[in-house]
Amino acid sequence: MRSKLLYTLSALLVASMLLAACGSGGPAEPVQIRWFVGLGAGSDEGTFAPQQAVVDAFNASHDDIELILEIVDNDVAYDTLATQIAAGNAPDIVGPVGIRGRDSFKGAWLDLQPYIDEFDYDLSDFDPAMVDFYHVQEEGQLGIPFAIFPSFIIFNADLFDEADLNYPPASYGEPYVWPDGTEAEWNMDTLREVAMLLTVDANGNDATSPDFDNQNIVQFGFMNQWTDPRGIGTFFGAGSLVANDGVTAQVPEEWRAAWEWTYDGYWTDYFIPNGPYGGADFLQGPGGPFSSGNLAMVHLHTWYVAPWALGEVTWDWDMAATPSYNGVVTAKMHADTFGILKGSAHPEEAFEVLMYMLSPEVAADLVAIYGGMPARLSMQGDYLATYGETNFPGMELNWDVVVASMAYADNPNHESWMPSFQETTDRYNEFWNYLANTPDLNVDAEIDVLLTDLQTIFDADR
Repeated sequence: MRSKLLYTLSALLVASMLLAACGSGGPAEPVQIRWFVGLGAGSDEGTFAPQQAVVDAFNASHDDIELILEIVDNDVAYDTLATQIAAGNAPDIVGPVGIRGRDSFKGAWLDLQPYIDEFDYDLSDFDPAMVDFYHVQEEGQLGIPFAIFPSFIIFNADLFDEADLNYPPASYGEPYVWPDGTEAEWNMDTLREVAMLLTVDANGNDATSPDFDNQNIVQFGFMNQWTDPRGIGTFFGAGSLVANDGVTAQVPEEWRAAWEWTYDGYWTDYFIPNGPYGGADFLQGPGGPFSSGNLAMVHLHTWYVAPWALGEVTWDWDMAATPSYNGVVTAKMHADTFGILKGSAHPEEAFEVLMYMLSPEVAADLVAIYGGMPARLSMQGDYLATYGETNFPGMELNWDVVVASMAYADNPNHESWMPSFQETTDRYNEFWNYLANTPDLNVDAEIDVLLTDLQTIFDADR
């Protein structure tokens, strides 16, 4: 009797388990993917609603994945993300983020190449140089191009006309044509010659004249505006202050050459504003020295080509090719992308979200939210035409050189990782301020001192 009762109870238990199993046949809970915003654009209030709209559209079209938006103010975003990573509570996707933001978390990013292969993700709509821009040695493919900010020469056409000089080359590979019709390679030597002719003192003498008064300059020929020593070095060639081993300080030969060329431009040839001249009233424009109208050429990024950055200038200007050094052109690049952290518990689903965000339709919305130039080649023609008509109506600007500059992006990037990032930054900025404000230095010796100091900083960071 007892045996029969136990059998009956067992049968009832099995039946109830089967019924419960049948009753749980509803849809599975979606995988949650967290999207962290704050290392770059996207943390100002005007972007909140548009970003949430992208999230809502994704969630409405996907049952298996729920995208969750986390916006953190930029002032605390770095500390917040570092805390989350350390606590094992890292988000899945982070972005938009530039190279500096990405490399502040070196080693934390997932190599996307296996997922690009698994999902057969089509990269043909991106310039190969831009795809390679996100490939980091020993770490892999850390991003897919999204929004880019190439650099190039921006010049004041009125000042060239006034000096009876031809404009810089509109396209890469073209020579500079002197007024007498002779041609010269558009390189750093030619840039220097042109810039000296465009540097003028209060008496109207240019910097090539024996009567030139370097104490009364009223117009300068050239400047690498709004960058740091790494950006100035990269003007001559891509490089890094740390060797591939991650612990050895170095100064690339191209950077030495660029720094010495710039120092001579400050204190010998006087075609670049040095520290004292940099603060002069005649160079204070709404968009820095160039928008003052008293600086003939700058090397800058796409983000400067905007009324809110350049300012409402009353003179003609245009864009031209970056000059070469030793036959090589390097147009430093600023770029934003989205990365997936290694701590993601659902990397495949995170990559599915990434593919959605980088699709042409959604990428167009996101680029509009953050600004910048779309990295997809198929989107650039319409984008530049629309952008030009909207922001500079009636002006025929050389947008082709913006697209062409992508092929010369610096890799390694000038904003890439360095040991003890902030201390290293402080030291090289101290070095540069000394050069900009002190004549008659032995620049090569000062670079050697910097190199020794950087190695000390790197060693202490191990």
